[in-house]
Amino acid sequence: MTHVLDGNAIGDRIRNDLAECIETLAAADVRPGLATVLMSEDPASETYVSMKQQACEEIGIRGVHREIDPDAPAKALFERIDELNDDPDVHGFLVQMPVPDHVDERRVLRRVDPHKDVDGFHPENVGLLVAGHARFKPATPHGIQKLLEAADVDTEGKDAVVVGRSDIVGKPMANLLIQKSPGGNATTTVCHSRTDDLGEKTREADIVIAAAGYPELVDGSMIKEGATVIDVGVNRVEADTEKGYKLVGDVEFESAREKASAITPVPGGVGPMTITMLLYNTVKAASIQSGVSVDLP
Repeated sequence: MTHVLDGNAIGDRIRNDLAECIETLAAADVRPGLATVLMSEDPASETYVSMKQQACEEIGIRGVHREIDPDAPAKALFERIDELNDDPDVHGFLVQMPVPDHVDERRVLRRVDPHKDVDGFHPENVGLLVAGHARFKPATPHGIQKLLEAADVDTEGKDAVVVGRSDIVGKPMANLLIQKSPGGNATTTVCHSRTDDLGEKTREADIVIAAAGYPELVDGSMIKEGATVIDVGVNRVEADTEKGYKLVGDVEFESAREKASAITPVPGGVGPMTITMLLYNTVKAASIQSGVSVDLP
C-alpha cells in the first residue's frame, strides 16, 4: 500500500509546535514579525503573498505587507528593503519573485539583511548552507526533509536523485541531502534538462525529488519499486474543467504510485510544507534576534 504523504497534516503538526514557540517568545514580550514585499501584478505572486500573510495571522505571527508599483524605479524597492532591514519589529522578510525586468534580482537578494533573510537566498546564507552551518534552510527543501522524516524515510546511505537545479529547490536540496547530519548522508545525483536518459538515473534511486518544472516529466516506468517520490512541481495543463485547466506535478501521479512506497500528491504535498517552513524560519529569526531560546520542532 503506497503511503500518500499529506503535507497539510504534517504541516499542521509543525505549526502547532511553532505556536508553542510563539507563546514562549510572547512571554518575553517578543512577537515574531514577517513582512512580504510585492512589486508585481502577477496573479500567482499575489496569491502566494496572500497565503503567507494568512498563515501568519493563523499562527500568531505579526504580518506586514508592502506593495510597490511595478512601474516604479528600482530605487523604490531598495528603499523599502532598507526600511524593513532597520525595523526591529520585523524579524524576517522576503521580496516575492519575480520582480520587474528593470530590477536586478541579484541586487535585491543581496540588499536583504542576511539575518532577516528567511527565504535563505542571500549569498551569505547560501554559503552557510553549503558549509553545513545553515542559518536558515530554504523553505521548500527544508519542508521536504520534514516530509521524509514524517514518512520514516532514512536518507543515510540511500541513493537520491534530484531532478532540477534551481537556486530555490534543486541546488539547496542536493546540498541538504549530502550533508553529514540528520536528513542527509545520501549519495546524491542532480539531473536537469540536459541529462541524457533521465529514466536511467531515476530508476536507480531510493529517493526521487522532482523539481524541474515540467508537467508529468517522471512517470512510473522511471521509478524503482519501493522508492520514495517527492513531487515539487505545480503546473497548469489544459483540462475539461470549469477553469479550463488542472494542476499536475512533475510526476505522473497514478503510474508512479504503482511503484512508490511513499509519494506526495499535487496539490497537498510539498506546497503546504513550504509555507510552514517559512513560518519556522521567522520564529527562528525572532529567537536569534531577541536572544530568547525556543524549542523548534
